[in-house]
Amino acid sequence: MSDRRDHLPTGDRIAVSDHLATNDHVWQQIRNGKPPSPDAVDGIADRDAVRLGADGVARLRRDLRSEVLGAGPLEPLLDDPAVTDVLVNGVDGVWVDRGDGLQPAPVSLADTDSVRRLAVRLATLAGQRLDDASPWVDGLLPGGVRLHAILPPLVADGAHLSLRIPRRTSPDLTLLHEWRMLDDTQARVLRAVVDARVSFVITGGTGSGKTTLLGAMLRAVAPGERIVLVEDTRELAVEHPHVVRLQGRAANVEGRGGVTLTTLVRQSLRMRPDRLVVGEARGAEVREMLSALNTGHEGGASTLHANAVADVPARFEALGALAGLPYDAVHAQFASAIDIVIHLGRRDGRRAVQEIGVVTRQGQTRLAEVVPALGAGGGRLPGWPVLCRLLGLP
Repeated sequence: MSDRRDHLPTGDRIAVSDHLATNDHVWQQIRNGKPPSPDAVDGIADRDAVRLGADGVARLRRDLRSEVLGAGPLEPLLDDPAVTDVLVNGVDGVWVDRGDGLQPAPVSLADTDSVRRLAVRLATLAGQRLDDASPWVDGLLPGGVRLHAILPPLVADGAHLSLRIPRRTSPDLTLLHEWRMLDDTQARVLRAVVDARVSFVITGGTGSGKTTLLGAMLRAVAPGERIVLVEDTRELAVEHPHVVRLQGRAANVEGRGGVTLTTLVRQSLRMRPDRLVVGEARGAEVREMLSALNTGHEGGASTLHANAVADVPARFEALGALAGLPYDAVHAQFASAIDIVIHLGRRDGRRAVQEIGVVTRQGQTRLAEVVPALGAGGGRLPGWPVLCRLLGLP
C-alpha cells in the first residue's frame, strides 16, 4: 500500500493510508476500471468527522481526492502552467518539459507497485482499463491531459507514463514571436498564410511545438469563419469564436464502439466548414482530408511527424498507402491540396520554426516536392519567389 501514503506529508500519511486500507472496495473499483464518485471518496473522510473535526475532514477529503481521483504526487507538476509534458520512467525518476528540454523533477515514487497503481488509477480516470490483459492505454484525463501508460513486461523497471498537458490558453503569433519561436520574417509569412487561406501542414518531432503553433495560427483566423477541428485526442487549444470539435473514440474491450478519424473527417464535410483542421495526420484519414482540401475547402491545416520539409511527400506516401491510395494518386492529391509546409525543431534548446517550404510539382515526373523557401533567421531559400507569389508578398 506504499503508493497510498508515500507522497503525503508525514502527519497525513497514516490517516490517509488507514482510511483507504479499511475501504479496499474503492481500490477494487479502480482495478475494475470504474472510478469511484467524488461523493464516495468524501464519505470515507466524513466517517471520522467526530475525531478529526471540520478542518481535519476538509484536509483528509483533499488528500483522499488527490490519491484516489487525482494524480497524487504528479498533481503539482500538472498544475504548473509552464509544464507541457510529465514523464514517469518507472522507479527511475520523473521528468518534465517546460519548453526548454527535459529536466528531472523533485518527485520520487517508492517502488514498482506504487508506479503501477498510479498508472492503473490514472487509466481508470481516463475511462480505460489497464492490466496484464490490456497492458497499455492511450486516453484523456479530466481537464484534457493526454495519458499514455504501459506496463511490464512490455517495458522494463516498472510502469511508464507519459502525460501531455494542454495549454490553458492558446498563445497568438505575437506571443510566439516574443518567445523567439518565430523571427520577424517568419511571423509576417505565417500571418500571410492565414490571411491568404492557403492550406498548410506543420511538421516536426514529438514535443517540437506543432500543436502550439497550429493553435496560434487558428487564433488568427477571421472571427466570421467556421473552424471544424478533428482530433483523435483533444490537444489543441484554439481561442476562436466559432470552433466545432470532433473527437475520435477508441473501441471498447470487445472491440466495439470505435470512431475513427476517417469517419469524423467524412462527417465534418457535412458541417459546413470554412476551414477543416485535422489535429494530426497519422493514418488512413489522409485520403479524406486531401480529398476535402481538393474540393473547395481552402485554408485547411494539419500536423505531421517529419524530420524536414523535404521528407513530407514521403510521409504522405506512407500514410496514403494505409488508405489504399496508389503512389501517383498520393502525389497528385498532396500537390493539389497542400500549399505550405512549416517545420519546427529546437534551436538553442528552444522550440522554433526552422524552415518554411512551398509545395510544387517536379518537371517531367510531376511528383510532389517541398522546396525550402525561408529558413531560420529570415534566410531566403530557393522557393522564396514562389512563396511570395502564392501569398501576395512583395
